[in-house]
Amino acid sequence: MWHDNILDTIGNTPMVKLNRITSRLKGTILAKIETTNPGNSIKDRMAVKMIEDAEAAGLLKPGGTIIEGTSGNTGMGLAMAAVIKGYRCIFTTTDKQSKEKIDALRAFGAEVIVCPTNVDPEDPRSYYSVSSRLEREIPNSWKANQYDNLSNTRAHYEQTGPEIWEQTEGKVTHLVAGVGTGGTISGAGKYLKEKNPDILIWGIDSYGSVFKKYKETGIFDKNEIYPYITEGIGEDFLPKNVAFEVIDHFEKVTDKDAALMTRDLARKEGIFAGNSAGAAVAGLLQLGDRLRDDSVVVVILHDHGSRYMGKMYNEDWLRERGFLEDEKLTAQTILKKRGDVPLIMADAEQSVIETFNSMKTLNISQIPVTQQGMIIGKVTESDILNALLDNPSLKSAGVMEICTPPFPFVDLRTSIDKISSLIHKDNQAVLVEDEYGKITIITQYDIINAISG
Repeated sequence: MWHDNILDTIGNTPMVKLNRITSRLKGTILAKIETTNPGNSIKDRMAVKMIEDAEAAGLLKPGGTIIEGTSGNTGMGLAMAAVIKGYRCIFTTTDKQSKEKIDALRAFGAEVIVCPTNVDPEDPRSYYSVSSRLEREIPNSWKANQYDNLSNTRAHYEQTGPEIWEQTEGKVTHLVAGVGTGGTISGAGKYLKEKNPDILIWGIDSYGSVFKKYKETGIFDKNEIYPYITEGIGEDFLPKNVAFEVIDHFEKVTDKDAALMTRDLARKEGIFAGNSAGAAVAGLLQLGDRLRDDSVVVVILHDHGSRYMGKMYNEDWLRERGFLEDEKLTAQTILKKRGDVPLIMADAEQSVIETFNSMKTLNISQIPVTQQGMIIGKVTESDILNALLDNPSLKSAGVMEICTPPFPFVDLRTSIDKISSLIHKDNQAVLVEDEYGKITIITQYDIINAISG
């Protein structure tokens, strides 16, 4: 048996029991693995539904242009469908989104315009506003408008909800999903509640988003809005696809907890999922005391980890944001193992031969060069040797005449892997500012000593 095209493979995604991460929770925790859709996310479902409904309504005509503001996954579904159906795609997205998502959209031939994140939706620079302007300006174009297009919710009412009901044989007691556009949780939740009104629908929100407070108070509070890192969930406005009457409870998850849980899904469950999946599981753990032994919880894992390689799966990125403090060696732990060693520096006006004699006396092979207290370069034993072989008279010249670009700076959280990658034959050390503001040096010897110690 074969499929007529790739769109026919969307849906019927597997359900997998979570074990290690959820071991302290009562009940059975099942993950709906939406990464097996051909575009590697749950958004494939509603992207095709929105296009088909627009075609049926005469809004999208042959040879037309699909326009959308998207963080990447909806764009992937739309772009994939556009390839099969013969449409052009133009997407606007925010500078918060991972590079992998943007590159994936371009791989399907889509045009991508990156807009600033930290502006109001009404701002003409926002990705919402830019996509709306393009729809007005480009003939024979159609904006999918995933936030307010109710075909989004219908896709999950018709597909995701029934799949969950059938796969759990009607035993599902809780649905947990991140809330961004709202289509997944509203559509699947509505279907499940029609089957059994006692099923609880829990939406996962982010700090910096308005959903939770609006659900609990009916107040749209702009003071709730501030920038956050987590992708795919939360919003600074109220999309029409968020059916607040369907969602029983919103749970907020921090950027740190979402990022670390994303990583743990791969390390503890072997599931390579995206940032919103990590947020959903982290949110469930926060709500764990509400579960019973007979609970059957379905958690939606929305998209694939390959779109977050430069972020949640990059240890240096995690450390730079203070998210990761583990046993791996960092600049800080290397310095602690080594102890306090004063940094010897050469003044730019100091002669080459004086500098060499100082290095010889102190038994060091490289030295930073300063001018008026600022590090302007470095010089090594081999730099001095090569310079004097070429021109012996340089021995009385200022060392600034032969210095090379300075050692790179790293911060205390930089991993040993990153530091090692910066040290090579042309650059034999890195500089780091310690917690007291003092500049010190890390050499290859220090790294070897830290590893062996």
